[in-house]
Amino acid sequence: MNESQTPLALYVHWPFCVSKCPYCDFNSHVRASVDQAAWATALLADLAHEARELPGRTLGSIFFGGGTPSLMPPATVAAVLDAAERAWGFAPDVEITLEANPSSVEAARFADLAAAGVNRVSLGLQALDDDALRFLGRAHDVAEGLGALAVAQRVFDRVSFDLIYARPGQSLADWHAELTRALALGTEHLSLYQLTVEPGTRFATEEREQRLTLPDPDRAADLFELTRETTARAGLPAYEISNHARAGAESRHNLTYWRYRDYAGIGPGAHGRRGGLATQRRKKPENWLAAVARNGHGIELEERLTPADRATEAMLMGLRLAEGIDLTRVAELGERPIAMLVDEAAVARLERQGLVARDDTRLRATDAGMPVLNAVLAEVVSVREMA
Repeated sequence: MNESQTPLALYVHWPFCVSKCPYCDFNSHVRASVDQAAWATALLADLAHEARELPGRTLGSIFFGGGTPSLMPPATVAAVLDAAERAWGFAPDVEITLEANPSSVEAARFADLAAAGVNRVSLGLQALDDDALRFLGRAHDVAEGLGALAVAQRVFDRVSFDLIYARPGQSLADWHAELTRALALGTEHLSLYQLTVEPGTRFATEEREQRLTLPDPDRAADLFELTRETTARAGLPAYEISNHARAGAESRHNLTYWRYRDYAGIGPGAHGRRGGLATQRRKKPENWLAAVARNGHGIELEERLTPADRATEAMLMGLRLAEGIDLTRVAELGERPIAMLVDEAAVARLERQGLVARDDTRLRATDAGMPVLNAVLAEVVSVREMA
């Protein structure tokens, strides 16, 4: 199947946050007020540009993400969905996801967002411990978060939530109890991330000043292994390094990224991949708005990727998946033999070590290889230029 026959994904970035966040880079996007009419108009113009560049496709998924997209007016969500359906058409099982904070304020909007067309929600619970939530800088407590989850489960067809583990001082027993409680809540999908420290954040400052100490690599590996074992026993095995789902409940939108298929990105800072082009929108909201008014789109960068770039990206994304990558397809993207894409000697060595498995032209990281995936990728991916 060629790329034009595969379902297209659409990412809609809403950049505004309701409060400063200690571990992400959206602090500059907190706004006291937003001109909703201007934003709706600009998003529709940005979408129309992508529709002209990607004609004849069918949308398999749409994802509203970014800052606090659950505070988008439902009318704006409905307008974007209507324009997207008219531009491309929806697959019969189209997945329409919206990220949401688990607050009572946002939960009160869930019914209107579902009526607008959203059929899946991803909730940022992040912890089932009030002390941990305060440490993470979250405005909600556990009771409020679970209340929002209950509303989401009543309103939306599909629900996922995320948790952050490998927190300072978190023991294996603590995480096992928290994860077991999470699994008992009955959702079909969980995103489980180890805490990382991003440059320029409050956590980065605290780590530099030795006021924050994350688990050492051995403890982090033990927590990772416990996570995979516990979710698998509960019927939500890992299908990606940090994502777990019941069979058939995987995020179809994120699978588009990991399987390296085309996706359009609109809104400030949104990235896209279409027909071998990498696109990036202007990140600062005001600059994006001005660009849309001036050019009819918010694109800052549009770059033709070389075949080697595409092959490399496909491998870096695909090896995150439990299913691994089809090297035949990667060879087609890279326009060169498989032997020029991977280090065959490294693959053989890592196979003997039990870190990767190869079945004909399919390559994947094993359960033992996933915790050290970055090191595996550094050895395996070896795209060489054509003579």
